[in-house]
Amino acid sequence: MNETLTRALSGILYVVVLISATLFYQSFLILFGLMLLLAVHEFTNLIQLSKIIPLTLALLLYTGMVLSETPNWLNIILLLIALLSAIKATTFLFEKGTTNLTQFDHYFYLFGYIIIPFILLAKIPQRPEGFVPSAMIGIYILVWVNDTMAYVVGKSIGKHKLYERISPKKTIEGFLGGVVFAMVSGILMARFYFEQSVLFWALIALFVGVIGTIGDLIESKFKRMAGVKDSGNIMPGHGGILDRLDSIIFVGPFVFLLYQIINYVS
Repeated sequence: MNETLTRALSGILYVVVLISATLFYQSFLILFGLMLLLAVHEFTNLIQLSKIIPLTLALLLYTGMVLSETPNWLNIILLLIALLSAIKATTFLFEKGTTNLTQFDHYFYLFGYIIIPFILLAKIPQRPEGFVPSAMIGIYILVWVNDTMAYVVGKSIGKHKLYERISPKKTIEGFLGGVVFAMVSGILMARFYFEQSVLFWALIALFVGVIGTIGDLIESKFKRMAGVKDSGNIMPGHGGILDRLDSIIFVGPFVFLLYQIINYVS
């Protein structure tokens, strides 16, 4: 089958499954649990870490903290760990030369960069008024708009490399185009679809465009260190789960933080 057609069909199937599962509470939790295990499997391959303990811990933490109601102080601790991991990962991204990760680094990234963001993402649509799938679907749409328009703008007018050492194809023009189109989409969705304010969804769009791109670059660095093109091969033409979700899982804790702030001030 033609590679472009394979990629298109695989992408369509991914979007259909993701949105369909997100519409219902049980299927959403099951799908995210499965994607977490796949992401942990792929990440342990990248950093050459034994899989049994990480997969077991991921399953126990996910079921324990997502399927049952956790106190808010515990959610805040998880959020702080994820934010610290994001800062450490961003520093790691811009380090020059060969980076040697310690065993502590491996597990810190495993928890803060992979497992906890999945847990926080799974909590986002679980609002006080009940399960709100649109909260997650809106994030999906913004990520897809950002990725698509960054590619289109970069391909059309991109001349200046964003971070060539890690991702040679990304351009500054594409990055800015993705951010602008994501913010426009966020504003339009807030006006016609969501109950939250325009400012709220414009901020989420900004997070997706800027922080999500950093997450994409960080995953690219892990792949470069491992000497592989994709994190896995579960999606023909697209790579692995981490290749598809690198932006979402990196931006997830920041969106969760925004919801915490909104809840606090309201």
